[in-house]
Amino acid sequence: MSKEIKTIAVLTSGGDAPGMNAAIRAVVRTAIYRGLKVKGIKKGYNGLLNEDIIDMEPRHVSDIIQRGGTVLGTARCLEFKKPEYQERGAEICRQHGIDGIVVIGGDGSYRGAQALARLGINTVGIPGTIDLDIACTEYTIGFDTAVNTAMEAIDKVKDTSSSHERCSIIEVMGRHAGYIALWCGIANGAEDILLPEKYEYNEQEIINHIIASRKRGKIHHLIINAEGIGHSTSMARRIEAATGLETRATILGYMQRGGSPTARDRYYASVMGAYAVDIMLEGKSNRVVGYRNGKIRDFDIEEALMMQKGIDEYQYEVAKMLTI
Repeated sequence: MSKEIKTIAVLTSGGDAPGMNAAIRAVVRTAIYRGLKVKGIKKGYNGLLNEDIIDMEPRHVSDIIQRGGTVLGTARCLEFKKPEYQERGAEICRQHGIDGIVVIGGDGSYRGAQALARLGINTVGIPGTIDLDIACTEYTIGFDTAVNTAMEAIDKVKDTSSSHERCSIIEVMGRHAGYIALWCGIANGAEDILLPEKYEYNEQEIINHIIASRKRGKIHHLIINAEGIGHSTSMARRIEAATGLETRATILGYMQRGGSPTARDRYYASVMGAYAVDIMLEGKSNRVVGYRNGKIRDFDIEEALMMQKGIDEYQYEVAKMLTI
């Protein structure tokens, strides 16, 4: 071990995700169980720079596992990309006696953790993002809840779309990744699924599909559109003009980030949170916790950030086959 760990801190950074509270709870309680002191840093790296730091005891994380969002708050901090602010953050950690930080967030959050690790602060990242876009892990905290939230909303829109014999374009979140769109497209029985990784911006192909489906007797047409493609409202206008079929766009937006986390998100967040503390106690730093091949594992942050993640070809083929 490079140095003895006596006090750790936990922060949440970037976009919030259901299950972050379960991860915070696991970090705090595991650390205290292992004999450590724990501090909470509010509002991510912004809170670190502003020294918005509190002591945390088991009671501070009571009755939060079922809550969405993050009790520590989160914020984006562009300043922390600059070396002078990273050095200030590391110095603040030393002033508060913080030997290591568990960072719950996405790839942008890991870059901040990577910088602190280079400056001597032990860091471990936990993948908290609904986008499922971190390549080193098959699962990210919040994805399951977000997909289920979107699926339930899409079912409701599909009901009214059928009643009015409409075409519906429903836009789901995911930034530049199409995993939420793919899962919802399959789970909701969509006729078209538009993914940033696969879409060739051939709108005529969609129009032809709608016309062919109507000729076969379909009374509605559901298109799941990923956030990375966007422009759902203008797309709806063009499709309606080309097909004569009433077409409506629905953008689900931030409702997908909220809500009580599913059992799966609570479970993985809890196990990953405990694992993050334990590997830090082993002396590891600059690591990311992930889930791969049925096991919780950890990866070097630099290695994790360099990995590329694409859409599974067979899953995409299944999605297309099921639209006939």
